[in-house]
Amino acid sequence: MSLAQRDKAILWHPYTQMQTAPLPIGITRGEGALLFSEDGKTYLDAVSSWWVNIHGHAHPHIAQRVSQQLQTLEHVIFAGFTHEPAVQLAERLLRLLPSNQARVFYTDNGSTAVEVALKMVLQYWFNQGVEKTKIIAFEGSYHGDTFGAMSVSERSVFTRPFQQYLFDVEFLPVPVPGKEEQTLARLQELLQHEDIAAFIFEPLVLGTAGMVMYSPEVLNELLRLCRKQKVMTIADEVMTGFGRTGKRFAMDSLTEQPDVMCFSKGITGGTMALGVTTCTQEIYNAFLSQDKTKALFHGHSYTANPVACAASLASLDLVEAPEFLQNLERITASHAAFAQELAGKEGIKEVRQTGTILAVEFEVGETSYFHNLRDVLYNFSLENGVLLRPLGNIVYALPPYCITTEQLAQVYQTMEGMRQLIVARAF
Repeated sequence: MSLAQRDKAILWHPYTQMQTAPLPIGITRGEGALLFSEDGKTYLDAVSSWWVNIHGHAHPHIAQRVSQQLQTLEHVIFAGFTHEPAVQLAERLLRLLPSNQARVFYTDNGSTAVEVALKMVLQYWFNQGVEKTKIIAFEGSYHGDTFGAMSVSERSVFTRPFQQYLFDVEFLPVPVPGKEEQTLARLQELLQHEDIAAFIFEPLVLGTAGMVMYSPEVLNELLRLCRKQKVMTIADEVMTGFGRTGKRFAMDSLTEQPDVMCFSKGITGGTMALGVTTCTQEIYNAFLSQDKTKALFHGHSYTANPVACAASLASLDLVEAPEFLQNLERITASHAAFAQELAGKEGIKEVRQTGTILAVEFEVGETSYFHNLRDVLYNFSLENGVLLRPLGNIVYALPPYCITTEQLAQVYQTMEGMRQLIVARAF
């Protein structure tokens, strides 16, 4: 019996209608930008396996560091204890982040990194006896699948069964080109209310919304308005962190600094699950007290797992190497050239690109995440040996930074084939 058949008998996959889903593809190994299946096929992983494998699969440097750590210390409770990988990772991360980031809190994924951020800002005000309980977020945003993270995300089919359990949030229109003033005016209006605790945002790119992009300049202005009104700001860099926007972090494109930052996905180079929330010293100080009830009551059994921290340290070695930024520049330039080539062609509604993120929105009339075009495009990409995971009529590429120029050409060729498929209405 194949791996895929064994899977089908006992497993339940994410975001999948299991009754109608085809058999999953059994992957036996990965190397660089490539995945190898049990039936002998090879797939170019153009989405970094849900945006996490930033250095490619089975990177030898990360594997070696993980192996060494497993032979030293695999885990220890992080309440009352500490260890070298956790301390070293926090030290190195803070050196790379905006200068106001002073403290690191470890969790185990992106959703919980956001949960911790929300708890930090809400309890920051609570500990001081200040009634600030309302959060502002962008329309179309996605911050995770736990209940707090769902609450500050777009209300959609994904959150509908849980609607009554989500807390109320004020949503801003995304300041896409041409709508910046509308967003700024709405934020100024909301900031007149004294109960606003924080503004959470995906900097520069809203991923699950379809790679919706906006400028650093308008985000700078939004953060300035929040700071003027003493409203905390949370930069959710779970997706954008570690090179996606063409810089190490999206916030590197701004002059304003957030109060809290969230990381996961690429932090371990796709090797293990880990989440990180960082904050300013001011926020941390609000939890210091002789009153033990003012502590931050959040934790996980695997908080600051030494092996995950070791994987992150190895990934940071690669992130800080000179060729890292060189690869970002190479992929960014390649994406930009292809975007220019594709824009305006028949069947193309819009092409968006920021750094190593490329999104192509096809013109097919009304569409949604569940449009059957999604399956057509997905299957077409697999038939061409490329893993692309469309969002309805939007196809995006977030490749690992080790992808070659020839492999990028294969991705672009597949996207062009999709366009021709749509123009011919062969679906």
